[in-house]
Amino acid sequence: MKNAVDFLTGNLVLNLSIVAWALAQILKFIITLLTNGVMDWRHILSSGGMPSSHSAFVCACAASMEHLYGWTSPQFTLAAVLAIVVMYDAANVRQAAGQQAKILNYIMDHWTDIKPAFFSKQLKEFLGHTPFQVLMGGLLGVAVGLLGTWFLA
Repeated sequence: MKNAVDFLTGNLVLNLSIVAWALAQILKFIITLLTNGVMDWRHILSSGGMPSSHSAFVCACAASMEHLYGWTSPQFTLAAVLAIVVMYDAANVRQAAGQQAKILNYIMDHWTDIKPAFFSKQLKEFLGHTPFQVLMGGLLGVAVGLLGTWFLA
């Protein structure tokens, strides 16, 4: 299985994390297509949406580290702490920023007087994730990390 590890970066854990991220991005595109009937190519590289690619990325890293080095290893501990911080940020901080952007966009759309120049561009509202989206991204990442290390290590 050496060829599979060498394919992207030469690092199995990093490769599996990238695969989990890519699968999440592709799933976002497919879910948007199925739910909205629109081929929105922006979801291939955008943040936000279902499932969380950030969660998939860090959970694949943590799961593969656990499988390769064990539950009590410093490598897994570091990867797990990073995953928890990223998933908390995705579900809370970035979600709140997206809600603020939605309110500001509403204000800008309903501005009846002269709009200042900085109101000319819509803010990105699709920044964060719901807890369910974070959970699904995390589960995807764990599955990729564990299955990948099981088959390729």
